[in-house]
Amino acid sequence: YLMAPCFYSVKHSRVRRYVAEKQSCGLEVASVEFGDYHPLKSITVTDSKSRRGARKGSTSSSSSSSSSVAMDPLSCMMDGTDPLSMFAAASASEPHLTLPHSISSGRKEKEDEVAVDFEPWSSKRGEILARFTTTEKLSINLFMGSDKGKVAITVTGSQRELLNLSQQDYVNRIEELNQSLKEAWASDQKVKALKIVIQCSKLLSDTDVIQFYPSKFVLITDILDTFGRLVYERIWSMCSDPHPLPGTGSDEVNDTAKETCLNWFFKIASIRELIPRLYVEIALLKCNCFLTKCGIQKTLPRLTAMIRGIGDPLVAVYARAYLCRIGMEVAPHLKDSLNQNFFDLLETFRQIHGDSVQNQLVLQRVEIPVYLTLYSPAIHWILQCVSYRAPESLLTEMMERCKNLGNNALLLNSVMWAFRAEFIATRATDFIGMIKDCDEAGFPKHLLFGSLGRSLACADPPEAERLPILNEAWKVITKVRSSQDYINCAEIWVEFTCRHFTKREVNTVLSDIIKHMTPDRAFEEAYPQLQSVIRKILTYFHDFSVLFSMERFLPFMDMFQKDSVRVEVCRSIMEVFIKHQHEPTRDPVILNALLHVCKTMHDSVNALTLDDDKRSLALLINGFIRMVSFGRDFEQQLSFCVEARATFCNLEPVLVQLIHTVNQLAMETRRVMRGSHSRKTAAFVRACAAYSFITIPSLTSIFSRLNLYLLSGQVALANQCLSQADAFLKAAVSLLPEVPRSVSIEGKMRSSEGFLLDFINNFLSTLLVVPDHPEAGVLYLVRGLLNMVQDYTWEDNSDAKVQVYVSALPLLAAMSQETYLYCIPKVDSNETLYGGDPKFVAEINKLCETLIGQVLDHLKILGRDEVGLSVCQEISQDTCYIYCIMCKNKGVFISLCSVVPPSL
Repeated sequence: YLMAPCFYSVKHSRVRRYVAEKQSCGLEVASVEFGDYHPLKSITVTDSKSRRGARKGSTSSSSSSSSSVAMDPLSCMMDGTDPLSMFAAASASEPHLTLPHSISSGRKEKEDEVAVDFEPWSSKRGEILARFTTTEKLSINLFMGSDKGKVAITVTGSQRELLNLSQQDYVNRIEELNQSLKEAWASDQKVKALKIVIQCSKLLSDTDVIQFYPSKFVLITDILDTFGRLVYERIWSMCSDPHPLPGTGSDEVNDTAKETCLNWFFKIASIRELIPRLYVEIALLKCNCFLTKCGIQKTLPRLTAMIRGIGDPLVAVYARAYLCRIGMEVAPHLKDSLNQNFFDLLETFRQIHGDSVQNQLVLQRVEIPVYLTLYSPAIHWILQCVSYRAPESLLTEMMERCKNLGNNALLLNSVMWAFRAEFIATRATDFIGMIKDCDEAGFPKHLLFGSLGRSLACADPPEAERLPILNEAWKVITKVRSSQDYINCAEIWVEFTCRHFTKREVNTVLSDIIKHMTPDRAFEEAYPQLQSVIRKILTYFHDFSVLFSMERFLPFMDMFQKDSVRVEVCRSIMEVFIKHQHEPTRDPVILNALLHVCKTMHDSVNALTLDDDKRSLALLINGFIRMVSFGRDFEQQLSFCVEARATFCNLEPVLVQLIHTVNQLAMETRRVMRGSHSRKTAAFVRACAAYSFITIPSLTSIFSRLNLYLLSGQVALANQCLSQADAFLKAAVSLLPEVPRSVSIEGKMRSSEGFLLDFINNFLSTLLVVPDHPEAGVLYLVRGLLNMVQDYTWEDNSDAKVQVYVSALPLLAAMSQETYLYCIPKVDSNETLYGGDPKFVAEINKLCETLIGQVLDHLKILGRDEVGLSVCQEISQDTCYIYCIMCKNKGVFISLCSVVPPSL
């Protein structure tokens, strides 16, 4: 009886004083003096030390000295000493030990070893095999022992099987020989292994298919390398020390190892033919260290002299290349033999134009330029070894020797490849003069200028010489008739032009490239080179106003007519723009050009495009949209967004970005007008709202539509566009029934309830400041939302609906207050429209009673079984108590408690 009158008489919420409540609930402020302890202050430790042996007659037997020291807590354990410094100090304090001879010599050899800046042979191997191929038939003629006995089938196959081999069959046969060598060595058949190596080495004297010789050299030397490694490891294992140092001296090698090593060299010396004897001894060059300390040093000049006995210049140059390669591996500090090999090469280079070589080329139908390219890998390697860490004076000597040699284009090309770019750049004018004097028939000049351009792209020539260098080079390049040769050379010099000159010179170069590559659609065969040109331009030109002011840049872009290539080029342009464009732009030249670039990327999207590709393209386009700003010209900004919407309609993330951009534009207009719109700005923000309202339905993601409807409604409300805000919010409410029960996230299906509840909570918080429509009923948006929630098909055994009802109760309680917790300036909320009208409060109370009744019904259902009790615990008593107190409806609270289990 005591509670009944209260239940029927109280029909309004408790009056809230938000400002007073905030002050009463705030944290107590305590004044802190500057002298008090602060946790962020440095730790000060007072160190007191007693002084021993105090002066007689003093009043105290001991005195203390206090010193304040700021201690680092992390260094307290080490007394403030850096542990790395402790180790360094300890090592410095130790007396220096005298290293044994072997260790000190090992350190010296470490200094002489080839460093990582030396390009290894392994990196060139694949390129040679891929470049030097043939379609002619090859043959392998192998004989064991005397000429009377042919090789057994088990070793290499019969002679008939080794005739008329294709290139792949030839490679497979060589691989089989390499495997046979390993098997023979593993089965302790050392003589058989040596015979295989000798017969393989003989193949290097065969130049019947001359175009394939560089690849044959690579394959055969692989077998020689294997043999040399096996022999060295065999002798190494026979030394007295089971694990000798790599720099083991001959004094530390026992007699058995020396005898075995000598035996191998005696067997090699008995080989009658020069080429196999030479190659096998080079393969075992490292084994000389087991005989004498200076064995390698004495052997290298002898092997260099032996090569002079080879009559074929091509065979001789590759023999020198192999000797230089092994020499760099075992004794890179012995430069004299490397230099001598190059000087001997210059002496034999005249043989190229002799009768024997010319007759061979005529017989095999090989042109001189093609024949000269066969020398390139060997000469490049020899010069790389010679020029490694060589002084600049050596380049001067090389240039003088090349000048004195006729037909020196091939050597000159290798010199520019091998020596440091800085050395080449300082002598660029001299090299141009030498290139002019070269014979065009033997080696094309555009290849020489290409090699020079590579060096000048890495190092800068003197400033006064740059323009003459470019003019001289381009005079030769522009006369090249072959479009492929032209673009290969022009692509190299584009970087030099971009590096040192302005857009005027770059535009001239682009114009010349277009002139050469447009006839007969030659550009279709040169897309990689043309892409390289674009990348080099973008590397040096980050100001896009300068870039797009080049008259020939966009016509150059038009040559990319293959869709995939064109899209890649557009990607690279946009990546550079986003990376280096730090300020928004309104330059019409930039906007029109980049809009065309982005449209090209967008138009490449189709049904087969991967989602990752769509996302990456959308990110680039969004980056462009964010960098577009017309300042206070808001109408122009909106017009740009309208054009962009029509252009990028197939990429949903771009449409979302455009909606955000327009909403931001409306809020920026509000900021400029300080919340008081004029007739013109009011019409403009309504146009922004119309843009968003039209664009949002085109999105496929339902949660994107919901969130954007809500966000756009909030923006419209902030700009006093009440009818537009009402339309956005009603559209969001009407969309709720379409929300699926599960959504795909990162390829996995997940429940959508969590996302939906978050959205509804945000929506409810917005409804507090939304005024009711004069032609609609009281709280029509709240009722419409709750009706949609009531009709929505929730998951089985789900409390989501009740959670929405519980979330709506604080909203209704806040709506019943005389003053709302928050409001939007210049927008009259329901607190102003109704002014605390009792009918309005009564409607709120009725709605609260309905919601609480729904909650009670749900709790009764949950309380019928034990499973429901566990679910019921999720609706805490504290939450229900707070909401009931807010509603000040104690009768309802008692009814609620009657069905809540005692455990709650």
